Amino acid sequence: MPNVRETAYGLQVSTNLPFDTAIEQTTAALKTEGFGIITTIDMTATLKAKLGKDIRKYTILGACNPVLADRALEAELDVGLLLPCNVVVYEDDAGRTVVSAMAPVAALGVVGGNPALAGVAQEADAKLRRALAAVEAAG
Repeated sequence: MPNVRETAYGLQVSTNLPFDTAIEQTTAALKTEGFGIITTIDMTATLKAKLGKDIRKYTILGACNPVLADRALEAELDVGLLLPCNVVVYEDDAGRTVVSAMAPVAALGVVGGNPALAGVAQEADAKLRRALAAVEAAG
């Protein structure tokens, strides 16, 4: 049974999938849940180029579910500050690949008690949990 762990502001799974395969599986699992990847940031390459620093493999995926984003923006225009849903893929010290997604309920909790946003956050949370569970199951 997949085990999606909660962190202070995220949802997380670990897998034995190779890093690049984990990115592919994560992208596919998010697509199944209605998310597309609108940005990809290779932090490893960026920090090497900008600072000359070598870090572990680390990629940020900007995931967007257009239906949920539209509903959130209709409820509160400034919620765009919290979009897209960031998903990170990185190698941990043990050589496993970790996939973490922002926790929508926690993230949208900073905007207060807008009930329309709460519903969007809960739906996004469920979709991200299913996607992460699928990635873990694939590994």
